[in-house]
Amino acid sequence: MSASPKGKLYGLGVGPGDPELMTLKALRLLKASPVVAYHAAKGKKGNALSIVEEFLSPEQTLIPLIYPVTTEKLPEHMNYEQIVSDFYTEITDQLAAHLDAGQDVAVIAEGDPFFYGSFMYIHDRLAQRFETHVVPGVCSVLAASAVLGAPLCYRNQVLSILSGVMSHEELREKIRATDACAIMKLGKNLTKVRDVLREEGLLERALYIERATMQNQRIIPLDEVNADECPYFSLILVPGEKWNGL
Repeated sequence: MSASPKGKLYGLGVGPGDPELMTLKALRLLKASPVVAYHAAKGKKGNALSIVEEFLSPEQTLIPLIYPVTTEKLPEHMNYEQIVSDFYTEITDQLAAHLDAGQDVAVIAEGDPFFYGSFMYIHDRLAQRFETHVVPGVCSVLAASAVLGAPLCYRNQVLSILSGVMSHEELREKIRATDACAIMKLGKNLTKVRDVLREEGLLERALYIERATMQNQRIIPLDEVNADECPYFSLILVPGEKWNGL
């Protein structure tokens, strides 16, 4: 007697916030998946679910993947890497049970699954065991560029994606080495990032946006942002200088 076929794992990029920016392929696979998993902080619905919930049906099983921590800066007695590793081991075991039972599982990811996306850690653990497909999505950097009306880079310019978590010195070094950049993971790192940009004479070129394409999107001058109220879903673009050769 042959074993029952295993389910397929899908990592679906559902875009930056506006449901209309989801691809047709992601929408088709989302609707067809009997199991839909989504990341969220404790007590919250999560942006990815908010984007897609109008397309879900009552017959689908929803699996919330609740982060145990939402910051990398923890008390000394807590090991961030170990806590997160244990979390992904636990949730991948949960998803694997559905896949072993022959159910397809769609893990939805805000933006793109492989661009700072939590799905990559699930992929690392399950892709060798189950047939896996990844559907790319519009990421926050491209959404911000479009909303701000700011071309990212011209001709042969280099674009760097930087994390605001880096030290002051690392940020300064990376910014000096590139023509244009997008700085993500702001939140509590905003003051440090803003100081570096000011030191490098880039404050006027820098563009700040919160929650690009979401209903509560906000665009304000960087020097007017209250550092205590900067959300995680915000970023700074420093576009390449305009090229007038064309």
